[in-house]
Amino acid sequence: MEQSTSDSEVSDRKRVVIIGGGVAGALLAKTIQFDADVTLVDPKEYFEIPWTNLRAMVEPLIAERSVINHSEYLTNGRVIISRAINITETEVLTEEGSPITYDYLVIATGHDDPVPKTKMERLEEHNSENKKIQAANSILIIGGGPTGVELAGEIATDFPDKKVTLVHSGSRLLQFIGPRASTKTLKWLTSKNVEVILEESVTFNTESDGKQVYQLSNGKTIDADCHFLCIGRSTSSSWLKKTILNGSLNTIGKLMVDEYLRVKGRKNIFAIGDITGILEIKQGYLAQRHALLAARNLKMLMTEGDESKMATYKPGSSIAIVSLGRRDAVAQLPFITAIGRMPGLIKSRDLFVGKTRKQLGLEPNPQIAQTTWYKGFCK
Repeated sequence: MEQSTSDSEVSDRKRVVIIGGGVAGALLAKTIQFDADVTLVDPKEYFEIPWTNLRAMVEPLIAERSVINHSEYLTNGRVIISRAINITETEVLTEEGSPITYDYLVIATGHDDPVPKTKMERLEEHNSENKKIQAANSILIIGGGPTGVELAGEIATDFPDKKVTLVHSGSRLLQFIGPRASTKTLKWLTSKNVEVILEESVTFNTESDGKQVYQLSNGKTIDADCHFLCIGRSTSSSWLKKTILNGSLNTIGKLMVDEYLRVKGRKNIFAIGDITGILEIKQGYLAQRHALLAARNLKMLMTEGDESKMATYKPGSSIAIVSLGRRDAVAQLPFITAIGRMPGLIKSRDLFVGKTRKQLGLEPNPQIAQTTWYKGFCK
């Protein structure tokens, strides 16, 4: 991608390489693109607002606003569509083979999600998942964390006639937040005729009379037309074990950072988002906080070079909002747990899509392009 600045201006700027184009990496790249020579390295050509994924399975058209090509918001930087495979003291190596020299490096690889490379392929994937849901009379959801709960809520709201069963190995739903939120969520799901089975796991499935038969750990079986696996995703950090940052990973594969979000022991390497070992709930709004603080510190280092003026990061408090369909949500705030329409007004209607697009300097509600995918969905 061509820079809008001249070669002489670029040569005077520090080279910042950002690995990972998710919530944190995309916002950081957008924020500092006119303050540095920015290169974003990502294996896909787009950024996707992650908390819209499940809504897109029941309403694929929302993906037209939430799947955004990196080139749309990064107008003064380079995008390398490739996977990073190594880091040296001065360079990043990618699968495509070309080394990228850096003055400052930011690791923002988050979780390892097997998603398509192009925006069109991702839109088609959402459309395919929607057709799978529409064709099924009975659906099994495996996992009772935020992903499983939100998916159950979306399907139960948009397709109330379908039989939805959620199986969770834990003793309560949403174990990452408090028990009151878990109890309220369970009551909400059962009120929508979602069958919730706790403290069981799905061992395997077979096919009988055209239906999938899933066996539980207690020996009982569940019939369902299809299933969705909604369990925890692994951190995208295994590749770092073969780099200079191997010694900076903790026992669960997270990068240890200091109060400035720099990788401990490194002066010019930062880590932001879910890849960090910061003790806080991994939430999108906290990844955005990481990005903005790292941007501030990078600008300080690149202009004044005074480390004493760098901003420090304080871990986020236990605030979480889990959508329950289009109108309701469960919210855990510092002094209260609430469920229903009031917390739903905060998140569930637009899922912060307009706000996130504005952060990236984009139109909050653009007209949907009449693509082949769009025309096919609307038939």
